[in-house]
Parts: sequence; C-alpha cells; structure tokens
Amino acid sequence: MTHILDTERLRLRTLEPDDAAVYLKVVNVAAFIEYIGDRGIRTIDAARKAIAEGPVAMQHTLGHSLYLVERKDDGAAIGMCGLIKRESLPDVDIGYAFLPEYGGKGYATEAAAGVLAYAASIGLRRLLAITSPGNDASNAVLKKIGMRFDKTVYLSPEDPGTLLYCYDVAG
Repeated sequence: MTHILDTERLRLRTLEPDDAAVYLKVVNVAAFIEYIGDRGIRTIDAARKAIAEGPVAMQHTLGHSLYLVERKDDGAAIGMCGLIKRESLPDVDIGYAFLPEYGGKGYATEAAAGVLAYAASIGLRRLLAITSPGNDASNAVLKKIGMRFDKTVYLSPEDPGTLLYCYDVAG
C-alpha cells in the first residue's frame, strides 16, 4: 500500500486487494447503486478482482486511481476518493463514495479537496466530476470544493442525463 495524502482528519492510500471487505460494503450501499451504478459485486472474491482490475491497475498504469479513505484518529476505513480516468470522459475525474454511517460529517468534502490539491502536485491541469442530478449531497460537495457546473452530458444511450463539473487546477 502506498500513502497518497493526509488531510486534517483523513489519510488516503492506494486500494489493495486486502481492502475487499470495505470495497464490497461501499459498492453495495443503496445510494452508490442508485447514483453511481450497480457494479454487480457481491462477494469478497469479486471485490478483490474489481480492486485488482480497477484501482490497482489504474495506479500502476496512470500513477493515480481511487484511494481508500481512513480516519486518522482510529484507522477506520470510511470510503473511497480519488482520480479516475474513464473512457467516456476526455479528462481525469474526481470520484468518491462513503459508507452511510460517515455521511454528513464533511469527510467527502475534506477528502475531495485533498485530492484536488494532490492532482495539481502530480501535474494534472483540468479535472472533471460527474454526478446524478438528484444526488444533492454530491452536487453540494463538488460546489464546496470549487468545481463549476459545465453541462449535462449523456454517457450512454440509456443515460437520462449526468451533470458534468469542471475544475482548472492552478499550477
């Protein structure tokens, strides 16, 4: 595992196959399935495989990925936040998902702000973010960290509309 960054209350590090239990919990949260999508991951083995083929491979290839977010004070794994390169978007985007018991405490905003600063440190100049129109909490986080709404995009023929945010990273 590789340490990526610290914020006041949080530590972000690379996801590893041994994080399968928390990954499995996060991707099966009702809000994750509603707003991000059902990944069909239902077992620890499937979560291990998804981590290896997703964040681990992306980190190795691109030097950034989705990271595990842990609280510094007790080491609790509370969610994920990081930089993702999707085929459907022209630039890297910031993504995050947290376990519901840690919602409403500012952790998503804190982690996402840390990731924005990290993006600048690794040379990224423009970041995107996508969210569902009805995902009020996520839309609020993106605005709090300084991202601006750009337009509604359609990432697939079935997509009813996804909000696209942009952020020009200061050098």
